Amino acid sequence: MILNHHSSQRLLIELKIEHADLNALVDKAVDAPNIDELLLKRLKKRRLQLRDRISRLESSLTPPEPA
Repeated sequence: MILNHHSSQRLLIELKIEHADLNALVDKAVDAPNIDELLLKRLKKRRLQLRDRISRLESSLTPPEPA
């Protein structure tokens, strides 16, 4: 079980890094002239999917609060 927890923590870190990289890429793309709108839309969609996955993973790692 501990191994699973550590692998989940590692996955969370990797997802946060990928999300940060996508943030930077989207910021650059928005300011770029002649940006491919379809590419920008796909990057934003991927960023949103990552954010949702990060939220779900964080929720699963956080112990429930006592009643």
